[in-house]
Amino acid sequence: MDDVRAMLTACNSGRLLDLRDAAIILALLDSGCRASEFTALSYGDADLRSGSLLIRSGKGGKPRVTFLGVTSRRAVLKYLRKRGEPQDGEPLFATDEGGRFTYAGLRSMIERRATQAGIEPPTLHSFRRAFALGCLRNNVDVYSLQRLMGHASLAVLRRYLAQTEADLQRAHERGGPVDRLL
Repeated sequence: MDDVRAMLTACNSGRLLDLRDAAIILALLDSGCRASEFTALSYGDADLRSGSLLIRSGKGGKPRVTFLGVTSRRAVLKYLRKRGEPQDGEPLFATDEGGRFTYAGLRSMIERRATQAGIEPPTLHSFRRAFALGCLRNNVDVYSLQRLMGHASLAVLRRYLAQTEADLQRAHERGGPVDRLL
């Protein structure tokens, strides 16, 4: 999360591109979308009052809904106010030329912001992984997480949820019986 904060700090001028990039960084982390799903989002797919994002064609061609929290919604709305409200079929996040981001274009923007922040550039997929781990650490049940991420089975989700040693240590500190015994 410190890396995300550093990248957001690199987007602090209030210019349109900074607002867009901050909104993208937050929405990528907050939605759990695959990069291909994210770049396919159109303005009409987002209900920024409820925070719902309609993924029209997830992996396997299956639609699903995921969400943005209040902070991410505010960032997206701030960006859209500066950009001007797009039409329903237009991209939710537009390139400098007004078009839809490609995978390579999205990756390039993330790499540029990471370089400006002085950190190792994260992969686009690392935002999805961070979403899964963040939800798990914040006590989201695995069945809800499975649906939010669009996984057909829990077996696929398990790959994302490899707990770190620090997570296991905190779990032991919360529940280990001996420290509470004496």
